[in-house]
Amino acid sequence: MAQTIQADVLIADKGYDADKRVRAVLAQAGKIAVIPPRRNRKRPAPYDEDAKELYKKRHRIENFFSRLKDFRAIATRYDKTARNFLSGVYLAAAIIWLD
Repeated sequence: MAQTIQADVLIADKGYDADKRVRAVLAQAGKIAVIPPRRNRKRPAPYDEDAKELYKKRHRIENFFSRLKDFRAIATRYDKTARNFLSGVYLAAAIIWLD
């Protein structure tokens, strides 16, 4: 079953730097891949300054999720209901934002 991506740009890390499985499929679907090339590539994929700026924004989001997981109840999904869990996420995000 093929999945469709609603976004025009896919921002991923170096683990997804595969021409046939990732980049070609995205190009065929008309999507842009922002993936930094691995160092061991003989022919690195293009990665310009605009792509670097987008990747920096992805890194900030990853850092936020990492800080969010510092809260034990969030990391272990301690709450039984989705409503209580989401409330905990909102509270933790507010604390991170105020920090």
